[in-house]
Amino acid sequence: MIAAQTSTDDATEKLLRQGYCIIENVLPPGIIHALTADLEPSFAATPLCQGRFYGEKTRRFGALLKRSRHAQALVLTPLIMDLVETVLRPACDRIQLNVMQAIEILPGEAQQLPHRDHDMWQGAKGAHEYLVNVIWPLDPFTRENGATLIYPGSHGETGMARADPGAPIVAQCPPGGAIVFLGSTAHGAGANRSHDSRRAVVVGYCLGWLKPYENQWLAYPPDIARNFSPELAALAGYAQHRPNLGNYEGQCPSILLRDGIPDHVGAIDALRPDQEAMLAQYLERAGEGR
Repeated sequence: MIAAQTSTDDATEKLLRQGYCIIENVLPPGIIHALTADLEPSFAATPLCQGRFYGEKTRRFGALLKRSRHAQALVLTPLIMDLVETVLRPACDRIQLNVMQAIEILPGEAQQLPHRDHDMWQGAKGAHEYLVNVIWPLDPFTRENGATLIYPGSHGETGMARADPGAPIVAQCPPGGAIVFLGSTAHGAGANRSHDSRRAVVVGYCLGWLKPYENQWLAYPPDIARNFSPELAALAGYAQHRPNLGNYEGQCPSILLRDGIPDHVGAIDALRPDQEAMLAQYLERAGEGR
């Protein structure tokens, strides 16, 4: 476990070397307690999952940004955002929120199948990371209550080539800490052998050109997202990924968060700098040929 005062460079080095890092005291206990209280009715009302992957003694629900105003503190934590941007931005124009899900593992739940979260997408793997996940414990994560098992060194092209991911570590972590791991890192929830449930929130960030796990526009339609900060709204999908990906009527979908949207709007280019340069060169050559 590393201290919250660690630099982005140090955290990134450990994350890329091991496939994970655990950072202590990232958020004050008050935020975690307030978030837990806000989510209590949803934990109580949500049915158990169906299927052995999700877990049949497990509860899961999303759309947390509209269930508690404290949830955005987890998404926008500066150290985490810097770490995610450092890892993912080389492969995309902008990052997006992939998932924000609350999970409760009840006593008697079995160990989860080890898996890599980037396998939800079928593209070629190894050249770059597809996502970064952060687990925020709401209860202390212990060996007995089903703390996540993480397989060090199982990430990236080299780790994925191994037939055996090796022995896992138990990601023991108190509330307020953050368990960060790559999309290519093998992991899975541990068996809950205790008499108490263990709760957590998972916040995942992915490349902006991927289809996210959680449908953000359904979770946070414009009447909800217009109350978000511009940064949070962009993470929730109200931003284009150049060139022109995820647009609304040819414009950035953030226009849906404004008042008085006209019935008809005109499309506006949203190109990367290299594409702008290519277009300029083409137009210059075309002009010379007239």
